[in-house]
Order: sequence, then structure tokens, then C-alpha cells
Amino acid sequence: MANSAETSSTADRELVITRLIDAPREKLFRAWTEPELIKQWFAPQPLTTTVEEIDVRPGGSHRMVMRDPEGKEYPVRGVYLEVIQNERLVFTDAYTSAWQPSEKPFMTVVLTFDDEGGKTRYTARALHWTVADCEAHEKMGFHEGWGKCTDQLAALVARL
Repeated sequence: MANSAETSSTADRELVITRLIDAPREKLFRAWTEPELIKQWFAPQPLTTTVEEIDVRPGGSHRMVMRDPEGKEYPVRGVYLEVIQNERLVFTDAYTSAWQPSEKPFMTVVLTFDDEGGKTRYTARALHWTVADCEAHEKMGFHEGWGKCTDQLAALVARL
């Protein structure tokens, strides 16, 4: 009998957005890693984003703040786990900087940028620590919010 930990699936803790974007993957990777580009698309409008820190390397951290029109702030912090230029970014909020644990880990994000003849198959996977976190993220509007951000990302890279 197989060990249940080895055969368990994360499907009940995963939310995914996949889109074919009419731009080379290098542009999408830049849009995820350059502060001046990130702030143009990262939060669903009318929210705005400031990038306070970004160190795109395994073990490097990012610190951003999304703000709504009323001034309420939504901090976004995390650490990069894997960086493969133009192909893949993996980061988590389980750490805030260096390897300092966060108060409450929520998710790990796996971004892939697959070349499809000059276009990019963009996939954003949000892997949550618990089913409850995944369900909460979905109820917060994951598909609508991340979908709108992906539209904004596609529009930005079309102009680059």
C-alpha cells in the first residue's frame, strides 16, 4: 500500500489562471520582475501598487503594497524560491525576507511562461497551505482579480 502522503493531491488547495498571451515570454518575465512594469499591472484597477523592494533570485525577497482609492493598504511580501529567467518564477509568503517565517503562510505561487511560437502560455498557480485558505482566496475573488490583473499584464506586454 502506498504512503498516503506520497499519493495525496494538492488539487483541493490550488487555484489556476492560464492564458495564451500574444507576446514573447521575455516580456512577461520582465513585467513580473521590473518594478516600473510591476506597478503598471499588478493590482486590479483602480488599486495601485508600489514596489518597495524586489530582489529576484532564490532567497531574495519582494515587498509591495497595493492601495485602494480610499487609501487602505494591502501589503504583499514574500521570498523567491526558484527563478529561471523567462521560464519560471516561484515565490511564497511563508517567509517575509531572507528566511524569516511569516506570521501566517497563505500560499506559494508558481508562474510559468511557456513559448508557443512567439506567444506565451502563461500559467499562474496559487498553491495554498490549507483547503480553507484556498476556499477563502477563491471567495475573495481570485479568478476575477487575478483574471483582471492578467488582462492588464497582457495589455502592458503588448505595448513593450
